[in-house]
Amino acid sequence: MSWRTEGIQVAAPVQWRQLDGMVTVLWEAESQVGASGYYLADDPRIMFFFNDVSPHVRISNRNDGFARNSRSMARAVYVPAGVPMWTSSKSAHRFSHLNLHLHKDRALRYLTPSVGSSAAQMAIRRPVELQDVAAIEVLAKLLAEEIRNPSKHAVYAESLVGSIVTGLLDIPADGDEKASGRLTQAQMNKLLAHIERLGDYRMTVADMAATVDLSESWFASVFKHTTGKSPLQWQLSKRIEQAKQLLGESDLPVASIAVQLGFSDQAHLTKVFRQVAGETPAAWRKLQQP
Repeated sequence: MSWRTEGIQVAAPVQWRQLDGMVTVLWEAESQVGASGYYLADDPRIMFFFNDVSPHVRISNRNDGFARNSRSMARAVYVPAGVPMWTSSKSAHRFSHLNLHLHKDRALRYLTPSVGSSAAQMAIRRPVELQDVAAIEVLAKLLAEEIRNPSKHAVYAESLVGSIVTGLLDIPADGDEKASGRLTQAQMNKLLAHIERLGDYRMTVADMAATVDLSESWFASVFKHTTGKSPLQWQLSKRIEQAKQLLGESDLPVASIAVQLGFSDQAHLTKVFRQVAGETPAAWRKLQQP
């Protein structure tokens, strides 16, 4: 693995354990304002944070235009083999996290008997970022305790790693999504979670496709089959839903709502709103009032 960091210091002795085809590492560290990191590995890895670092750390898989292409660090991150990652700290913080380095053949050997070779290959190529970690947090804590104080056979720790892998990876329930020509529910959930973290329904089609690890052309096709709308139409409808929420729950002028949601002006919002909702924003707001 190639990596370099600036402004990050280890706060406690690093603890680790080597298992069959994997290495588990427990880190306690402190990060300064403006700290940065770069990471690239030939094998997949998982990062699990025991505390929420999303307000402090931004990550990107592209070094150019970091501010434009970055997003908040999630509690659990799966990084496929060969995918680079850059990080930047907005504020000083202390963090505790688990690093799981998996040999790609070991990951395939674990998944293939249960899900098949095609689904396993697809799953280990898809990046995953998960903020809601309730389903795997207990497993991560058990694994961390076993790293700190080994008390059982190695197979126990290996089984915990395997459960974390299957709980985190995006494994299609019904095989390859190309067989049905639709996005899986897991892919839609991942896309929605990513957009909500950004707070912006104006991603490019290429960015949306990259979020679920698909080519732009294939994504555009299966997205419309899944939702009935093109990616841009879908995003526009979501922005109108946000406009309805602001119209119904606030006294903000329509012009202010237009600016907040990224429309060029009030006339632009009014035109799009009428196309989608059948009324102007002002008329729709009036209809909602008792």
